[in-house]
Parts: sequence; C-alpha cells; structure tokens
Amino acid sequence: MSPSSKTFLLDLLATPSPTGFEARGQRKWAAYARKFADRVESDAYGNAWATLDGDKDGRRLMFEAHADEIGYMVRFISKDGFIFVDRIGGSDVATARGRRVDILGDQGTVRGVIGNTAMHIRDREDEKVPKAHELAIDIGASSAKEVAKAGIRVGHPAVYADGVEELGTDKLCGRALDNRIGGYIIAEVIARLSKRKARLPTTVYAVNAVQEEIGGHGARMIAHRLMPDVAIVVDVTHATDTPQIDLKLHGSVQLGGGPTLTHGAANHVEVVQRLIAVAEKEKIPVQHEATSRTTGTDTTAIFIQQHGIPSALVSLPLRYMHSVVEMAHLQDVEHTIQLLTAFAESVKAKDVFRVKL
Repeated sequence: MSPSSKTFLLDLLATPSPTGFEARGQRKWAAYARKFADRVESDAYGNAWATLDGDKDGRRLMFEAHADEIGYMVRFISKDGFIFVDRIGGSDVATARGRRVDILGDQGTVRGVIGNTAMHIRDREDEKVPKAHELAIDIGASSAKEVAKAGIRVGHPAVYADGVEELGTDKLCGRALDNRIGGYIIAEVIARLSKRKARLPTTVYAVNAVQEEIGGHGARMIAHRLMPDVAIVVDVTHATDTPQIDLKLHGSVQLGGGPTLTHGAANHVEVVQRLIAVAEKEKIPVQHEATSRTTGTDTTAIFIQQHGIPSALVSLPLRYMHSVVEMAHLQDVEHTIQLLTAFAESVKAKDVFRVKL
C-alpha cells in the first residue's frame, strides 16, 4: 500500500457516511478516483462511479461496493435536552450505551454520549439489551432550546465517534470498515488498471453505491442505468475464526486467508468459475462461502435487473461486523485488489457469461 493510497483509505474510513447521508464520503471517494479514471459521475441520490473506457465493442464490467455505514437518526428531543434516536441500518444497540457519538447537525458535528446509568443504581435483575428508542444521547444541553441552538433537530444522523487504527503490523480496526474499505478496494483497482501500458478492451466501472444498509437501493439504481455485461460486488463477510462461533452454522472463514467467493443464488456459475481460474493462475488465496438464498449484499439487488446481470460476490473477511472494532487484515485487502485487477484483465471482447443449455 503506497503512502498516498493509505492516506486515502484512513481518510475515507474516518469520514461519516451514514445511509442516506453519504455525500461527505462520496466527495472524497470521487476526488481520489478522478486521478485515475476517464471520468467520474454521480446520480440524483449520490451513487458515484468512475469509468475507464475500453473498446466500443468490448464488454462492460462493473465493480460495485457500498458507501454507506450504519448509525442513528434523531427521532425526539426532550424538554430537558436529551436526544432520542432510531437506528439507521443494523446498528447493534447491545453495544451502544456508554459510547461517544457524532451528530451531523446544521452547524457542523456535535459530540454527544449515549448515556449509561451506573451499574450501582440501575436494576440489573433480568437485565436486557435496550431497545433503540430507549437510548438517550447527552450533548451537555439542559433544554430542547439549547439542543436547537447547537444546530440539532429531528432527522439529523449520528455515527459512533470511534475512528480507525492499526493493530499489530498487518491489521486495521475501527468502525465502518463495512464497507468503505470496499470503496477503497475498487478505487485502487481503477488506479492500477489506469497504469497499464495498453488500455483494456473492456470498459470498467467502479461504482460506490448508496443505501445498501437499508436494502440495496443505490445498487438497483446504478445497475439499471449501466446494465453491465458482468458485475462483481465487493463487500465484507464474517470472519469466523474467533471464540464461540459455531462453524457448522456459519462456515469457516479465516482473517488473513484471502477474499471469499460466494456460491449459490445470485452468484453466476460462470463468473465465479472465472474468478477461481484467475485466482489459481495468479496464485491468489481465496476462501469459499455458500448461500442458498439471499446474499445479504448488493449482489441480490444487481443480478435481477432487467434481463439479468451475470454477477458474483467477492468478500473481505471481517471480524466483529457492525461494531466499532471491526477488524480486517491488510493482506486480504491487497489480495482482493489483485484478484479484481486480474479478473478485469481476463475479460475478452467475445466473452459471454451465460448458463449453457
């Protein structure tokens, strides 16, 4: 990882981009991608995509990641200045109490804390995980008027204030690696492909899509617009190499074992087989996952567009997903970039990904 790409990654991870409010992160992603792409475009809801043009009659390949992160939204402000919230996406309220949050208000970011009543004075008999509406954010205000003066109103989003840091020599840890690290990966693929001496015959789109965490809405919009011949979705998956995970239920995925390839449902057999062949040729380690129904990612939204888009899901192993200590292995990141770059280079003008009958 070069110093400039590492700076970009850490900056992107640090930039709040909750679902429906992704513009801050999208601007930074687009600014970086413009250095390498023929053009960078966006749509009405904030999907951003970078294009490397290929031959007019060549194939069109889309790499897609999602730009949004989980968070909270202001639902109610009490007369004594406490802020009550609802979840944005799959925020885990079991880990919420006692954490710092940043509320993205009209006058800028406002720091608050999600209150945690001291264990000494709360009723701990039959204690349960709180519901989202029971979480109260304290910004140090003593009235609703003070909250309003700080630029906070109903409808403003909030994210945890925890940032990203390096652990050991080869791991990253923090919030929102899901899935801004995917946005970093596809931007790096564009960067590497742009440095080739010979232009690819394939037109390559790198798409950083919005609103995945609430149902893949941005992916539907952009897939319908671009209708590529083949799509590779880049997301994260659960690393299952930590204590108390039943491998019979969740499969075996190792942090540092390489990206995973998903089999079944939305994942086109021919596209997956090409990924396997590319990985073997380039000696890139990969792992395998099975899904008999939905993928839980934008792949499910993309492959059914119009007459169908041959698609596959490539996932980065991640420990502690949807927490503020999500952990990824930098070697997995590099191997994912290598795999996608080599896949793009493998696509020829006459390639057709189609189930043969």
